[in-house]
Amino acid sequence: MSLLEIENLSLSIGDVPILKNIELSIAPGEVMGIVGESGSGKSLTALAIMKLLPEGTMARGRVTFDGIDILSAPEPSMCRLRGDDIGMVFQEPMTALNPVKTIGEQVAEGIRWHTGARRADAEKRARAMLDRVGLPESKVPLSRYPHELSGGQRQRVVIAIACALRPKLLIADEPTTALDVVLQAQILELLRDLVQENRMSLLLISHDLAVVAEMADRITIMRRGAVIETGDTTRVLTRQAHPYTRQLAEASAHVPARAAAAAPPAAEPLLEVRDVVRDYPLRRRSLLARPGKFRAVDGVSFSLRAGQSIALVGRSGCGKSTLARMILALDRPTSGTIRFMGEDIATRANDALRPARRNMQVVFQDPYGSFNPRHKAERLVAEPLHLLDEPLSKAERRTLVAETLEQVGLSAADMDKYPHEFSGGQRQRLSIARAIITKPKLIIADEPVSALDVSIRAQILDLFADLNARLNLAYLFITHDLTAARAITDTVLVMHEGRIVETGPTETVLRHPASDVARTLVAAAPNLAQALETRQRRLANAEGSFGLPFDPHTS
Repeated sequence: MSLLEIENLSLSIGDVPILKNIELSIAPGEVMGIVGESGSGKSLTALAIMKLLPEGTMARGRVTFDGIDILSAPEPSMCRLRGDDIGMVFQEPMTALNPVKTIGEQVAEGIRWHTGARRADAEKRARAMLDRVGLPESKVPLSRYPHELSGGQRQRVVIAIACALRPKLLIADEPTTALDVVLQAQILELLRDLVQENRMSLLLISHDLAVVAEMADRITIMRRGAVIETGDTTRVLTRQAHPYTRQLAEASAHVPARAAAAAPPAAEPLLEVRDVVRDYPLRRRSLLARPGKFRAVDGVSFSLRAGQSIALVGRSGCGKSTLARMILALDRPTSGTIRFMGEDIATRANDALRPARRNMQVVFQDPYGSFNPRHKAERLVAEPLHLLDEPLSKAERRTLVAETLEQVGLSAADMDKYPHEFSGGQRQRLSIARAIITKPKLIIADEPVSALDVSIRAQILDLFADLNARLNLAYLFITHDLTAARAITDTVLVMHEGRIVETGPTETVLRHPASDVARTLVAAAPNLAQALETRQRRLANAEGSFGLPFDPHTS
């Protein structure tokens, strides 16, 4: 018997169809994975289950949860279901948490509302749940606010809120997208344990096939609001019967074709970082006490040559972005030197940094957040042109913007569009166009593909490789995604607690890591082929215990 049954569900906003005849079921204790590109309808399917659809949405079909018809249920009934029988973990925990309430208040709130427990009893249960998700009192007291926690800790708080009442169904919508690979592995292990302990059903929504292959008993592939394929995870991902499933699997393992890296010339490095340290003052513990300091970057040294591509990898909070800010001269080192094109930019005044900023540009993780939504693409891409020595006429600027858009796979017609009119992948192409319009020598890319689905990620990696070959661009590629580092870089630097703990050719470091830090990162990185092998081995052992042959195509 199914806990959740979705039958012929269709959604539309006005005359625009969003979901088309969705069929899906989840049994008690089962993990169902929903995979698809951005805009495929994954999240709207989850919101339909919670009856939290956007205003103006027309729904047809049937959603039945534990015998209750969700779409016709009155709001008071849904309020009793949400948080009690159905919990939800959202993709971005900072927006899901109330910034002016402590985490203790937020975990206890649902317990008090649904059970009528006294404040002290609810806080006791909240404390036990936070302990269960790996946030002990000694490190994370109930009095902490969301902004005082790391990204991984905030995600654990959201999971604690969703699981505090042991729901029958937990919906996790991209719960690990913004987390580093080690935190991702920990969060997935936590979800797996909670499912087993409470015989809870889990609906795991992701664009990462490797993550779903590790977790899900069954998988549903969605595209453009419709179910393309569904069934046992091993069978679906091994057979890859539908062309779109094959496309997703190929994109997950995609490696751009890159020209062999040339031997570095004897010339001076394009970028040279030597013994860079960055300290931040800590809060005084008392009026007379001397303020302490936190060392975010500790004696980092490396060099990068023209046309070279280097990955800076490490866990969240290791100092990667702080180092990038200093290289971009948006922050200044406490000590050490940063030389770009032979000039020490760490000590230069802002007015003297124009040549460096013209030749060094940045691509951010979230392209939508880095654009002014009121400006059209032409103005957004042209923003860095003020750094040029000679001002361009309006016609010259428009011609240059059109040429640059075409270089990144967009068209001149896109100049008159606003950011919201582009897809996620197109916005990232727009961000890259803005970065290359001044013809820089160095691009610093800070997690540029971590928020993209696998197909768009493959396209953006191809674009980076193509620009590297055509324009001889050097890259400092900051990421926790080891597959992206392997795909696009020649050299990898592994960073931990502000220090570079390992460096070497990318393939050598990722295949044969020498440091414990690198070994941990490599072991935690999701891999579709390895996940399928593990599943097949586990199922083979289960079948063998009954003396039956194992066939991955029929299991």
